[in-house]
Amino acid sequence: MTKYLSHSPNSAARRDFLTKIAATTGVVALGQTPFAFAQQTTLATSSKGMVTSPHTLATEAGLKVLREGGNAIEATIAMGSVIAVTYPHFCGIGGDAVWIVADRDGRKTTLMGIGQAAEKTPEFNGKIPLRGAGSTVTSACTVDTWNRAHEFSKKNWGGKKSFASLLDAAIGYAENGFPTTASQVFWHDFRKTEVANWPGFAKLFMPNGKARQVGDIFLQPDLARSLKLIAKNGPRDFYEGELAAQIAKGLQDAGSPLTAADLKKTVTREAAPAMLDYRGVTLLAPPSPTQGISTLEIMGVLREFDLKNVPEGSADYYHLCVEAVKQAFLDRPGIADPDFVKQAVNLWLSKEHLARKAAAIDKAHAMPWPHVFKTGDTVYIGATDSEGRSVSILQSLYFDWGSGVVVGDTGILWQNRGAAFSLDPKSPNVLKPGKRPFYTLNPGMALKDNKPHILYGTQGADGQPQTLAVVLTRLLDYKLNPLQALARPRFLLGRTFSDSRDSLKLERDAGANVFAELARRGHEMSPIESNSPLGGQAGAIVIHADGRIEGAHDPRSDGSAMGV
Repeated sequence: MTKYLSHSPNSAARRDFLTKIAATTGVVALGQTPFAFAQQTTLATSSKGMVTSPHTLATEAGLKVLREGGNAIEATIAMGSVIAVTYPHFCGIGGDAVWIVADRDGRKTTLMGIGQAAEKTPEFNGKIPLRGAGSTVTSACTVDTWNRAHEFSKKNWGGKKSFASLLDAAIGYAENGFPTTASQVFWHDFRKTEVANWPGFAKLFMPNGKARQVGDIFLQPDLARSLKLIAKNGPRDFYEGELAAQIAKGLQDAGSPLTAADLKKTVTREAAPAMLDYRGVTLLAPPSPTQGISTLEIMGVLREFDLKNVPEGSADYYHLCVEAVKQAFLDRPGIADPDFVKQAVNLWLSKEHLARKAAAIDKAHAMPWPHVFKTGDTVYIGATDSEGRSVSILQSLYFDWGSGVVVGDTGILWQNRGAAFSLDPKSPNVLKPGKRPFYTLNPGMALKDNKPHILYGTQGADGQPQTLAVVLTRLLDYKLNPLQALARPRFLLGRTFSDSRDSLKLERDAGANVFAELARRGHEMSPIESNSPLGGQAGAIVIHADGRIEGAHDPRSDGSAMGV
């Protein structure tokens, strides 16, 4: 196993090694140094376009497309395919994706790439398993979103890039390797007592019985072959072609309820985004069954307060944000697949409803928090091009490592999104054949004068709306730049992997006085480290009216934003 000679971000050995990767994959070095790694303390600026992702190799791939004259959708497909290779613990082609797409001509839409439940779901004993074949209850729609987005690009944005060419970098990294990230190593170590029971997992991720270490070169020849089939035969090959047959057999052999017929029925839905006015900008979010509605509700509650007179980072600020989250999450259990359950979106986002929720907030006391925490992991990708055409997208396997099932010899790690269903027949989210589960993915976009203004999103399941609340208020109310907004202390309300209490996790750099005052108001406080992974991995791009573009990816991630 090849390993780095040095892990220093600026080491000559690392730069030389990455230049070699560039030569073998065909992805050229961009910028002043070959593959400049995560510029976590740098605000990216440009006037011709920008991309952001949580892995710098993915960001580089998107930037290359923009520099070659490609548009934001084409850059996003390139980034999405690379990140599916280089961040296998959080996303992959065995998962789902949700897109928001908008341009200066007033077009705005969402691409809902949410796999549906198998037509023949098994009888579960009490609950749906979180891992293994029993959790592979839903199909995977990421690849089809790339297909639909590419079609949108050609039809509406004059896209010229072939679909196959946009997978070149991803195929190169799968076939020739890339350095294993610290994030992948962390999450593998975190699950080390579980992975032995995951079908096919050890063969791919633990060669010779040993977990990879940071910097080890990670080769995925089976995944490379799958990506080559998609490139050669087109993206629907994943669902009804040569690759689909291999996937269906691998799923069957693992004991999954999914069949070839389920794969063939998997398609992306195009839907109008949910919208909310916030201080002169229009916030867009994906509709049900996603919790994008919850993010808009939080912002609608905060809209009722004059945040200009609430110091950013103060106890008053965090208290209002946390209590707004609580009020919005009271409605969240009603979010479900609108094909099966009528959704009260107009009520939830009405000014009267949001005003009532704001009035219910006690500025001096915390409301008790009895709600169950839902975990999950994902990646955020954003892109805007020289014409202002913009994309905001999340790709996910649900939990870190998804179901843990590697499908046959395809190299595809399948998601466990089916575990988000309920077995309670009274629940709006009860499991039914062909149904889509409640969905945590909610990338966002803000429009100003009906044109893309801010692209944003984050990893973090239940934490996504919470992180977006502080990122958006810091961008819109306090006028911080993207890097400042992403670097400031964040909170997470509810249970986590390492803390089962329904407490308020707050990063330590919020300050002792803030902790003390929030505790006095009745919040059960749990300090977490500054720049903690529990705070999510967010990205943001701001497009100013004068043409300036500013962007950053989270200091908590392995990624960066880069401008043309």
